[in-house]
Amino acid sequence: MENLKWYRNPEMIVALSALFIGLVTAFTSMYSAYVDREYARASVWPKVEIFRSFSGNSFSYRVTNSGTGPALIKYAKVQNGSDYIKSWTEISTFKNIRQSHIGSITLSPQSSSIPVSYEGENAGILAKTDKHISIELCYCSIYEECWVVDRRNQPENVEACTIDDEQRFLQ
Repeated sequence: MENLKWYRNPEMIVALSALFIGLVTAFTSMYSAYVDREYARASVWPKVEIFRSFSGNSFSYRVTNSGTGPALIKYAKVQNGSDYIKSWTEISTFKNIRQSHIGSITLSPQSSSIPVSYEGENAGILAKTDKHISIELCYCSIYEECWVVDRRNQPENVEACTIDDEQRFLQ
């Protein structure tokens, strides 16, 4: 009887082929699961934008989610110059305005919220005050990926939305 080397034995060749096919299948499955997770995250990706609107007798700020998934707004920071404010009425020119809550809402995809608006002859005064106002929002996706955005509308990734209570905008 002839002694075959272990790697020339037909049973060993079949076993090694099965092992190789199993490894390729495992790696293909892991890559496919990775792609599926990335696709799921991208399909619910929020993109929050902040902008001002001013024309004639109308002034407002608008927050829009132009992404594909809901934006869970965790906090808002609003500064007038170097002072953090808790509500719009702390700004002397922002009297007699309509306002809505922005600090902890959920914005659906392709929807907007108007945190402050004014219609009347003093809209120009509000527009002049606007150059001293800074707004920052921190928002997360449903997968708890979080971003901070300000009026430049260039979101920055953050680990989590954390804020000092003295800086938190309450409306």
